Amino acid sequence: MRPARVLVLDFGSQYNQLIVRAVRELGVYAELRPAGVSVEEIRAFGAQGVILSGGPASVYDAGSPRPDARVWEMGLPLLGICYGLQVMVHELGGRIEASSKREYGRAHLEKPAIPCALFTGLPEAKTAGQQVWMSHGDSVTLLPPGFEGVAATAATPHAVVQDARRRFYGLQFHPEVHHTENGAVFVRNFLRSVCGLACDWRPENQIAALCQRIQADVGRERVVLGFSGGVDSSVMAALLERALPQQVHCVFIDNGLLRFDEAREIQERFHSYCKLPLRVVDAGELFLSRLRGVLDPEAKRKAVGAAFIEAFEGELSQLGGAQWLAQGTIYPDVIESTSTHGKSQTIKSHHNVGGLPERMLMKVLEPLRELFKDEVRALGRALGVPEAVLERHPFPGPGLAVRVVGEVTSERLEVLRRADRIFLDEVERAGLRRELAQVFAVLLPVRSVGVMGDGRTYEQVLALRAVTTSDFMTADWYRFPHDFLARVSTRIVGEVRGVNRVVYDITSKPPGTIEWE
Repeated sequence: MRPARVLVLDFGSQYNQLIVRAVRELGVYAELRPAGVSVEEIRAFGAQGVILSGGPASVYDAGSPRPDARVWEMGLPLLGICYGLQVMVHELGGRIEASSKREYGRAHLEKPAIPCALFTGLPEAKTAGQQVWMSHGDSVTLLPPGFEGVAATAATPHAVVQDARRRFYGLQFHPEVHHTENGAVFVRNFLRSVCGLACDWRPENQIAALCQRIQADVGRERVVLGFSGGVDSSVMAALLERALPQQVHCVFIDNGLLRFDEAREIQERFHSYCKLPLRVVDAGELFLSRLRGVLDPEAKRKAVGAAFIEAFEGELSQLGGAQWLAQGTIYPDVIESTSTHGKSQTIKSHHNVGGLPERMLMKVLEPLRELFKDEVRALGRALGVPEAVLERHPFPGPGLAVRVVGEVTSERLEVLRRADRIFLDEVERAGLRRELAQVFAVLLPVRSVGVMGDGRTYEQVLALRAVTTSDFMTADWYRFPHDFLARVSTRIVGEVRGVNRVVYDITSKPPGTIEWE
């Protein structure tokens, strides 16, 4: 039996992934599709409700996104968020105008003026007023026929609207961000009270269905898994062992861009939970040769991706006969690498999304491509993958190539590895790893003057980076105690030859990214 499903239409909001995640965390399967997806595709998906996301456009902009005009006649419950509310009002005969007072950030939502299903279960203390997160320059000034105003803020008379008969609801604020005090309650009420959904979908309960899909796709053909040792490829290995125990070979390309002693640790952990055969390819020299003289971060990523394909092709020729390449692609990779509404800016490329060279003549198997990272971890726990693997911090596909800012050389990699190991050791010793989402060192293309043993030095500068985040779309730098930073700096300068200065990165995301390159 197919689980409850909701479709999120993408109008360009930076929070789109958060909407999908919020729905799934409440127990309903959701996917993101382009704003103009056809009614036929919505029906084929099996949607039992539709959410119209926010976005940066104005409904009066030339070429601003619109849903299929027939979506209003489908009989499905609809929830419009920010721009999604505005396009609903506009298309159904209301009016949107530029606000005299724009709202960005925190706002106070007043007590609802009339009963509304979206407020179900909120105690009187909460319905009397609550904090919400706004981001809009236009506002509703005239409601369409059948709609009622439910709640307002000081600057927005129609912050919550409804046409209860048709089950159309609109929120001018963003319930999907944690700054909105009861955001999850509004989304849950739309799913349960409005759509009438059971909210019983869980990623860990999908193992049997995923195995059946893999078996149906692959048949009796052979599969090669590009194994990296990260969370996604580790869960992929466990899943493939369950689905195709006699048909899969795993290939680990040691690209020479891993952290200290990491290649050995990855192999040991793999054999602790997976019985599939694992071939290890030492390709460090190949990757270093392709990175020689490359300085641009995006060029580094592409060079590493091309070298991976080159190394993989050589290994495939020895294995012979594999028709499928399995990859640990997950849903954020798909969303970030595919523009669902229009032209989007590439922050960084994902070399495991977007296909293979035609000469490889292989089909791609990506059974995790519909899951978020936390969902992949839940699946891995159900498959018996060790917690030490599942709780591994994210590591970039190009490895240390994008943490050595500037040219990548074997000497600079070794300096970074030793410094990074000291930083990680001290984090573990202080019991801080679980508080952090990512922690690492970055070697800078900068030298500074120092004094060691009464002598002048002119050596490299190392940056430390540690962040906290719930979704990796935004992140904040971690406030280490000063004595901790002093201890790490003293150890690095004293134990790592070639570094005489250590700095700590206190930049949040945005404006920075988590990685430096």
